[in-house]
Amino acid sequence: MAEKRYKIIYEDDWLIVVDKPSGMLVIPTPKKERNTLTDLLNQELDDRGVEANVYPCHRLDRETSGLVIYAKGKSVQSLMMDEFRKRAVKKIYTAFTQGTVDKNFDMIKSRIYNRNKHRNELAITKYRVIERRRGFSIVEAQPVTGRTNQIRIQFKNIGHPLLGESVYAFRKDFKLRFKRVALHAQSIEFRHPVTKIRLQFTSPLPEDMERFKRI
Repeated sequence: MAEKRYKIIYEDDWLIVVDKPSGMLVIPTPKKERNTLTDLLNQELDDRGVEANVYPCHRLDRETSGLVIYAKGKSVQSLMMDEFRKRAVKKIYTAFTQGTVDKNFDMIKSRIYNRNKHRNELAITKYRVIERRRGFSIVEAQPVTGRTNQIRIQFKNIGHPLLGESVYAFRKDFKLRFKRVALHAQSIEFRHPVTKIRLQFTSPLPEDMERFKRI
């Protein structure tokens, strides 16, 4: 097998927690791409002789790096997704935002349009500033709700889009450039849906973001 770009950091009979690199899809888009993280994990399990298919319990977009929980089987996926629906899963992201975020910590509340459901939905994100650098801020963001791209949208709406943002802001409008959205899912904490044990996992900042910090 070729060298894996992803890293499995936890695995048991029911769950796998994976550290996903930037640039990799979790599942195919309507373009039906191959070599998604889900494809590669299922291929690895087949190669190992594990008789199970894995299913993602939540999503990270292509550009975002960090931790993703997979379930071995649909029934475990349903149990794990119930924990997300109950807001019982604590996720923390590291984000680099354009400009100086003035408040040391705050809670962003806004409504985000859900294109699938054709309605606006409440989105809540807590954040705290870790460090202020020249031209950008390093922020820890904790989404309370799980709206699609809510961190990217909400920081853009308060005037501090993420470095590398190209969907909700124009990169050319800012002096600081980054090759992708500067967002990393660094920590996840949850109760195991089968064993009921509390689990917590962390992922170090990827090299591209770590290197940018040193500039």
